[in-house]
Amino acid sequence: MIFDSHAHYDDEAFKNDLEEVIDKIKRAGVNRVLNCGADLKSCITTTELTHKYDFIYGAVGIHPHSADEVFNNINKIGDMLQNEKIQAVGEIGLDYYYDTHDRNLQIKAFKEQMDLAKQLDFPVVIHDRDAHEDTLKVIKEFKGVKGVLHCYSGSLEFAKEILKEDYYLGFTGVVTFKNAKKAIEVVQHIPLDKILIETDCPYMAPVPHRGERNDSSYLLHVADKIAQIKGIGYDEVCKATYENASTLFRL
Repeated sequence: MIFDSHAHYDDEAFKNDLEEVIDKIKRAGVNRVLNCGADLKSCITTTELTHKYDFIYGAVGIHPHSADEVFNNINKIGDMLQNEKIQAVGEIGLDYYYDTHDRNLQIKAFKEQMDLAKQLDFPVVIHDRDAHEDTLKVIKEFKGVKGVLHCYSGSLEFAKEILKEDYYLGFTGVVTFKNAKKAIEVVQHIPLDKILIETDCPYMAPVPHRGERNDSSYLLHVADKIAQIKGIGYDEVCKATYENASTLFRL
């Protein structure tokens, strides 16, 4: 029983063997996948995937790298949210890692989509890279919206602030890396009922597959690492994270 709470199976990396990958992850015990859009094109392909595969659900939204797409397409995103298998607005948020993306534009696009989620009563999937302070400000501005900070990369102190807003934290294969001290500390100290597991595939493959194309079958390594960190059973982690994601995404 595994719920991959963040994947990109419409990515070009899967164009030649998606059917084989789908069969592989089903055999690995993956019961649910949330495929996340990042621009208008991938929102459309995400919706198509949800129609084709019964265990794949979707999130539609515009990533901060494509923030300029938001303003002319916000109504299209709202229309996509009417699809019965679209469960969230995402992936949205802020990314300050690169200097080439206008921060004010990102914030405006983020707020526009948070407002859509609030109006239509949908949870959100948030991308936050090197933008912790501004991300928290926006989250606090939109009280009542629930969601997850996917691929969590912040400190324990920041995690505690996010949990006060009743959000979840998503963990990828990064938690298995030797230099993942911050992620391990956060997993160790936050409640299990606030943790989701995810691939962010085709990226972020865990040890012992680091550097390979990631897929949901590798989540067993993430769940096993979290079990080790918290000193609990692997099955307990899988069950809890499955229930957490199902609760957030109303499945």
